This record gives sequence, structure tokens and C-alpha cells, in this order.
Amino acid sequence: MAEKVRDLRSALALLEQMPDQLIETDVEVDPMAELAGVYRYVGAGGTVKRPTKEGPAMIFNHVKGHPDAKVAIGLLASRKRVAALLDTRPENLGKMLCKSVENPIPPVDFKGDAPCQQVVHKATDPDFDLYKLVPAPTNTPDDAGPYITLGMCYATHPDTGVHDVTIHRLCIQGKDELSIFFTPGARHIGAMAERAEELGQKLPISISIGVDPAIEIGSCFEPPTTPLGYDELSVAGALRGEPVELCKCVTVNERAIANAEYVIEGEVIPGVRVKEDQNSNTGYAMPEFPGYTGPASDQCWLIKVTAVTHRGAPIMQTCIGPSEEHVSMAGIPTEASIYGMVEKAMPGRLQNVYCCSAGGGKYMAVLQFKKLSPSDEGRQRQAALLAFSAFSELKNVFLVDEDVDCFDMNDVLWAMNTRFQGDVDVITIPGVRCHPLDPSNDPAFSPSIRDHGIACKTIFDCTVPYDLKDRFHRARFMELDPEKWLKK
Repeated sequence: MAEKVRDLRSALALLEQMPDQLIETDVEVDPMAELAGVYRYVGAGGTVKRPTKEGPAMIFNHVKGHPDAKVAIGLLASRKRVAALLDTRPENLGKMLCKSVENPIPPVDFKGDAPCQQVVHKATDPDFDLYKLVPAPTNTPDDAGPYITLGMCYATHPDTGVHDVTIHRLCIQGKDELSIFFTPGARHIGAMAERAEELGQKLPISISIGVDPAIEIGSCFEPPTTPLGYDELSVAGALRGEPVELCKCVTVNERAIANAEYVIEGEVIPGVRVKEDQNSNTGYAMPEFPGYTGPASDQCWLIKVTAVTHRGAPIMQTCIGPSEEHVSMAGIPTEASIYGMVEKAMPGRLQNVYCCSAGGGKYMAVLQFKKLSPSDEGRQRQAALLAFSAFSELKNVFLVDEDVDCFDMNDVLWAMNTRFQGDVDVITIPGVRCHPLDPSNDPAFSPSIRDHGIACKTIFDCTVPYDLKDRFHRARFMELDPEKWLKK
């Protein structure tokens, strides 16, 4: 690629060189619901309420209440853009991430003055106010408050000293306070905060916003692929072939991503829980990846903010919760996790994996499986079981043959309509822990569900039985290069 991407600005510069992948507007926009409302029509995609579509990323140059800042949205809301930003092909992303996890390059300390600390605001300053310093949007009028949706939270385990980076739900609650939502037992930094609380200690934390897209994608890996103690910044290092650079925070004993646009420094306070919508009382948090606005939690942890640092003329980066951006960030690491586990168990069979938009990148995966011999019959279903174990939040797996494009949902549904019978090709696994944000995963929905967040996981086997493969050849067209006929 002409542009070497290592931070948000170089990523935007690359997209600017690509036709129809980045647009800007000088019309003033209100970050309170209006900004996300505009982008819903431009390019949000994903599980956002229709009408929405895949479209370009967008920069808002004039944000109401924030004269010195811009807001960028939708960088990763297209698989084509993600592939360009990681210098690969769209169909290769999962395999590329799988390889990166297996060959990590740990972060290093930045030498010199970090770009993210060009401007420093300390909470002890008399005019310090998060609402004015950070142009965090709300997605909808129902949101609990302004949300930081792409904050790379970085912390250190109080016992072991291992580091980790994770994206969490962060809502501005006051001039120096943020709420942070930890899914119980699900994310590494939540475990660090729980341990610090047991010790009666505050947990220093940095929140880096506006970073290299490789960091945003890599930070979304989960156990068992990246167990506690695995620093996901090492994935970004492997993707780039060089380490992520960190700088020492100004006010807390932690590090931050040196070339970020913004860094919020602070401490997670032990023994304190806050109501997420304490300022708005809407009853809602923000729209989540399944396409529904989630309920506000009364068990959010509190971050006491000690500083905000940023670049000159900073660019805030945000995303819409249920957009295609979430599909990219959650889905591509999931594809990598599934591919890695199945490839280890049965090499050469799994051709590719796609965690599609309809599942928000988490709930649904399509596995393209090649049966090499009669003894491979049934292994495709074993691969689906491995996928469920590789990623616990997965609800539905579709299995297709190697002649079906797993990235084309029309082709997947074609396979379902011509290679699938409901009475023999549906395999259900009831009563398995899945994801609490799926509103159907609730005892009120099905008697098989004992507790909220439990689901019936389902395999849809749309592969042809090995002994019948000769009867299911697709129409054979002439293979040629059409360029001769398409030249202008």
C-alpha cells in the first residue's frame, strides 16, 4: 500500500486515496444522537435498523460544543476497508489474524515525547470537564449519556503484572467520572479490577482513543484464544510486523498507546458501583451489537479520571454499537479463533470462516468445509462443535461445502435450500451458556432456558453427504478472464 498505516491519521489518509471510502462534512453536527443518526443513513450497516447500508467512513469537521475537534466514524464498517487497512484481501482476514495470534510481537516503550501528550489537562485544573474535553457522542436519544465506544482500556494485573487491552462500554458520568461495564467473568480487565478490589486497591487504567485499526481489531480476541496473561497489543504488533509503542501516563502508574488521538487516565475505584443512567434516567444504556438498546446497568464500576491528554486538533473516533464496525471488530477475531482451533484438530478441512453481519460478528458463523474422503463425513459437525467451544457466545453455525462462498449469504441460503433437510440436518444443543444481550436467551422465551443468557445452540448442516457429492455439481461454466471484453 502507498500509505503505511500505524495510527488513525495514516489510516484516514489511506482511505482518502481509495474511491468512495471516506467522506467529510463541514456542516455542524450535534454529537447527541444527531451524528450517529446521520451515519445510520451513510454507512452504518450491521444490525442497525433499516434503512441503513454499507457506505464510506465519515469525518465530521464541526462538532457542536467542541470547536477544536473532529469526529471520525465507520473506519471499520466495511470488510473491504478493514482488509485495505491491514494490507490483505477480505477473505484472508481471519487466517491472517490467526497467524498473528500465534506469532505475537510485544509492545515497547516510546522514545521521546508521545504524540498523545501534546496537550495535557489534569483533573486538578479548575476548568477540567470531561463533557467539554471529549466529544463523545450518544447513539440514540435513549442513551444513558455520552459514550466512548472505541476506548482501548489498558491495565495491569495487581498480582502477576501482566497487561491487557480491551474495549469496554464507557459512559461519561460527571466532569471527572466514567462508568465502565464489565461483563461478569468475560473480559481480562474485569478480572484485574475484581482482584484489585479484593486487595482494597485502586486499579490504574488508561483509555486510548483513535488508534491504529490493527489495535482495535486485535483487542477483541477472547479466551481461549488469548487467555488471561496474553497482551492483545501483541496481535497488532504481529499484524504490522513491528511493536505497538506505549508511553508512561502523566498522572497514573500505567501506560497508554503513544500515538493515540486522546488518552483518558484514571483509576477504577474499589467497592463502588454506579447506575449507568443516573443522569438521564432513560432506563437504557446504548444500542448493542444485536440491534437492540440494552438496559442500563446499576452495577457499573467507577473510573475516577485524573487526566485527559490529546494531540493537537484531535480526532475523536467512535462507532455505532450495532453497526458493521462491530461485525468487523468482533467477527474477524472470532473467525481467527474458530479457524485456528479446527485447523489444529483436522488440518486442511476447514477452508474458511465468516462471522456475518446478521449475527453482529458474534452469534453466527458460516464454516466452509471440504470433505477429503469418506471418513470425513461427520467431521464437519465436529468442526461446528469446536467452533462453539472456541467461542462461547456463538449461537448458530452454518456448514457449507467448499464450492459455496461462505462470505455470500445468498450462496449460503442457496446451499440451505438445495442441500439441507430440516428433519436430519438440524442439530440442537439446548441449555448452553451464550450471551446475555440476546433478548431471546431468556426463560420467558423457552422452557429449555433455565437462566437469562442461556441458549439452544444450533448447527445447520448444509453440506452434501460425501457419498452423494457426484450428484451435486453446480452448473459448470467456462473458466476465463473477462477483462478482454470489459476494457473501455
